[in-house]
Amino acid sequence: MSDFNVPGILPCQSIEALIAGGAITSATPFEADQVQPASLDLRLAGRAWRVRASFLPRHGKVCDRIKEVAMHELDLTGGGAVLERGCVYIAELQEAVKLPKGVSARANPKSSTGRVDVFVRVITDYGDAFDDVDEGYDGPLYMEIAPQTFSVLVRTGTRLNQLRLKAGVPERLRTESVGVDLTGEIAGFRGRRHAGVVDLDHVDGHDPTDFWEPLYPKNGKLLLDPGEFYILASKQAVEIPVLEAAEMTPIDPSVGEFRVHYAGFFDPGFGTDEAHGKGSKGVLEVRSHETPFILEDGQTVARLVYEPLTERPTRLYGDLGSHYQRQGLKLSKHFRIWGE
Repeated sequence: MSDFNVPGILPCQSIEALIAGGAITSATPFEADQVQPASLDLRLAGRAWRVRASFLPRHGKVCDRIKEVAMHELDLTGGGAVLERGCVYIAELQEAVKLPKGVSARANPKSSTGRVDVFVRVITDYGDAFDDVDEGYDGPLYMEIAPQTFSVLVRTGTRLNQLRLKAGVPERLRTESVGVDLTGEIAGFRGRRHAGVVDLDHVDGHDPTDFWEPLYPKNGKLLLDPGEFYILASKQAVEIPVLEAAEMTPIDPSVGEFRVHYAGFFDPGFGTDEAHGKGSKGVLEVRSHETPFILEDGQTVARLVYEPLTERPTRLYGDLGSHYQRQGLKLSKHFRIWGE
């Protein structure tokens, strides 16, 4: 196994080496497509708890804190369970880690999770920050799940987030501004507040008109209503070089009362399909805060932060098939294509 002396994001072959060496384990066998070019999909285990409040364990174990805040337990095996919007849940994950010296990790929602407005964060025993897994951590992983717009059906094996592992402290190669595209016949979608349940394992299984309202901007402007959830697209195409990975991060709140992009990881190879032209739009998950806010076409709404990989991955984004390579404005994979 590598000594991880080169700072950077670990590619798929290094993640697979960690699995082979026992640094990443699972309650069930790993699936063939679970290791992505620069991240590992995490899967729900068999139990979740409806809790009355979010928490960080800090000085204790997650399982002990759950006992203090749990309202009831849900069985995720078999047909699974519905997680109601507006509620907070803590779920066990199948994967656990025993990170070697020099290796830490950070979790982020999968793109499909962010696009249905499900807020998820990883929690570790004794952790004092969400989504961060410290160097040397040896223990289980849990997930906080908070559906915001739609109630969702999940079950054992559902993948809601992903883990990016890194050696040392990778340098930031560069940061790029991301603007919003408010041109085109339909510039975005707004989630319907009283829609049905989204089955998060049912691909192409939902009529988008039951869940989304199309948006038609006027003069390149769009009014964001407080508390509403929007799907928009980036102005520019995004291309992630094969030796880099990127994360989309929120901009300074001083330039807008809104939050963009829950799901921020971009793997190497995203947007680099030369057979179909380079670049893919970045889809933006947008939620306005306390006051109405007018977005203008091209306005900066997020930033892309690029970091190096320790080595070239043996496979790239899209090699195993992807719903989002060469995407434009696109809803999550759970919905049929708008207008079809």
